[in-house]
This record gives sequence, structure tokens and C-alpha cells, in this order.
Amino acid sequence: MKLNILRLLVVALACASAVMLFTNVRAQKSPVNPEFAVSLSSLGMAVPAQTPAAPAAPQEKTVDQTRKNIKVLKGLPDSQLGTVMNFIAISMGRRCDFCHVNKGGTWNWESDDKEEKLTARKMMTMTLALNKDNFRGSPTVSCYTCHRGRNSPQGIPSFPLPTPAPRPQPQATPAPGQPAATPAPTPAAPTGDQILAKYIEALGGQAAIDKMKTLVMKGTYAGFNGTAVPYEVDLAAPDKFYINATSPQGTIERGFDGKAAWEKGPRGVNELMNPVLDDLKSTFLFFHNIKLKEQFTRLRGGRKDKIGDRDVIVVNGMTADNHREQLFFDAETGLLRRRISYLETPIGVIPNQVDFEDYRDVDGVKVPFTVKVSSVEPGLVSTRVYTEIKLNAPVDDAKFKMPAAPAKATP
Repeated sequence: MKLNILRLLVVALACASAVMLFTNVRAQKSPVNPEFAVSLSSLGMAVPAQTPAAPAAPQEKTVDQTRKNIKVLKGLPDSQLGTVMNFIAISMGRRCDFCHVNKGGTWNWESDDKEEKLTARKMMTMTLALNKDNFRGSPTVSCYTCHRGRNSPQGIPSFPLPTPAPRPQPQATPAPGQPAATPAPTPAAPTGDQILAKYIEALGGQAAIDKMKTLVMKGTYAGFNGTAVPYEVDLAAPDKFYINATSPQGTIERGFDGKAAWEKGPRGVNELMNPVLDDLKSTFLFFHNIKLKEQFTRLRGGRKDKIGDRDVIVVNGMTADNHREQLFFDAETGLLRRRISYLETPIGVIPNQVDFEDYRDVDGVKVPFTVKVSSVEPGLVSTRVYTEIKLNAPVDDAKFKMPAAPAKATP
């Protein structure tokens, strides 16, 4: 017994000695130099201190924190719920009231009274399991994979069946004694940087772009219902915008002064927050569709495609926050024809597409006079046709400021 205790004491002493030795070694290797710290302070410069890491930015609340009766989509950011629900509706060719209860114009989103809502939960659970078990959790399979705009997926082929493309024919074998034909070398595909450089030149060159300070645009705006209304947009570099649309129901104004976004309409003045603000920024930030290189951490280009009868070259990009985008440039002119961003959600990848048409020269810079937005969000679907665009026209900075709320009448 005494021998065992003695052995334990020896081991403990050895461990303590090792800890002390390790501590001394780390102290000797420490980069902190007291003399260097003193010289910094003598120069009037703050001495860097070992401070705790800055707290992480507050995370957006999830739908199960902000909504009631969420069973499947727990963990989904609250700002994505509307987009996901619209994606499901479009995938099935249905509207919200197919699954949700609406009585007298009042929605009861929490209600489970409809069997269709319970079925939708089962389908979402199945989709999540398919992606988890077969695609490492990547949202490869979605509602649209099977439904394609139908309430019931089509599981039986329709006739006539599509004709498969013919196989490429092998090259003829040269006759004996004849040299084999040398295939023409395939030209190297342009890099993403080369495609973007061509785009800048197609717009008018970097010098002309750097002179851009304001854009004043007037025309018409047509939403998903197709009704066109008068429309005005004022942009000021780098990030201020003002929008004015006049409809039979009244005038709607929206603005952003670089810090705060707002909306003014028949119901008064309201501050705009995400996701509405992010949607507006993706459309109206001054250089959003011009200075593209700064927006991506990775670019890969070269694939050929078509938009209508125009040949285009596709660039795949990854943003700093790990969102995928595709940029389609006209193979002949180099101008941007289409931009598609992809939102990855647990039940599928949801695209948002913007098309640029009718480029015209405005004071040395090519500007699209028609912009079309295609989205699963009905409020984002639009066609903007400009009849007048002015470059570097004077714009009153007060336009971008949030207007004061109208004073309430005194009883």
C-alpha cells in the first residue's frame, strides 16, 4: 500500500514539473516585448492589448421563434419564409388558400384544419430526408423536382416520347499511307476576369463609368398583373436611391439615404427593414450591375448558352456570403443580358432572375432601357421600361431622406 502511494506521489511531482517547464517555455516564446510596448506608448500610439473577441452579430430570428405552430421548417430564417411558401405554391400551381385557412379575408396561418397543409408537411419532411440521405443535405431535390407546376406529379410518360439526340459519328480512318487529319485546336475559354473586362469596355470604359455620379430615369413600371404605371427612379453613387410609382390607388415613394430605408404611401410613412431592404438594394444600388468584380470572391466563366436568338457566355460567381450567381454576357457585344441569384433553402434552391434589354448610349455609357425581374415572389415580378435616362443630372439630396410622418389632427 505504501509503495503504491509513493508511486502516485512521484507521478504527481513529475506532472507538476512538466507543467511548470511548459509554462516557462511558452513565456520565453511569447511575442510580447515590454521594451517595444514602452516605445509605442512614448510615440503616442495605443499599445495593442489582448481583448476578447468581438461579439458576433446578432443572428436573425428563425420562424419557430417568430411564428406559431411551425413543425417542419424549424431553423429557417424568418425573412425566407414568404419566399419558401411562394416557391411551394408555384411548384404546385396553387395559391396560399390551398393549404391555409382564409375566412372573410382574414388568414389563419396557424390553423391545421386543412388536410392539404398536413400533406404538405409530410412532403417537406420527405424532401428533407431525401436530400439528407442521398445528397449530403444539399437541397438538390425540391417540390418542383416532381410537381413542375402540377398539384399531382406526373409519373407516367406521355406520348410521343422525346427523340434522343443522335450520337456523334466517329471520324473516318485515313487510308493507308495518308496522314491523319489534325483536329483544329480548341480555343481556350475566356476567364471570368476577361469577360468582366470586356463588359466594362462595352459599357463605355472605366473612365466613363468613374464619372457616373447620378442617374435620373423615367418610364413605366408593370407588376405581375401587367398594369403599367408612371415610374421615376433617381440614383446617386454609391448607394442612395429614390423610387416613385403612381397608380390609381395613389402614389408610393421609397427611398434610401445610405443608412435608412423608408416608404411613403396612402397609409403614411414607414421604415423598411429586411428582407425588403435587401431586395431594393439588389435592384437599385448604383453600381450593383456595373462593378461586378468587387461583388464576388470566385469567378469561373466560359460556358456558352443562348438567350433567345443571342449567343451568351455564362460566368458562375460566388459572393462573400456564399451565395451563387450566374451572369450571362452577350457573346458579340459583351453586355450583361441576364443575372440570376440563387437562394439555398432546406426545401430547394430558389432563383431570382433579372434581364437587361435595349441598351442605349447615354453620354458615353451604355444603359439598359428595359429591365425585367422574374421571381417566385409576386411583389418582385416587374417590367420597367424607361423612356428617358439622364446621366449626372442634378438630384436634390433631400429626396433620399425619410420624410417626417404627418402630424395627427388634434381632436
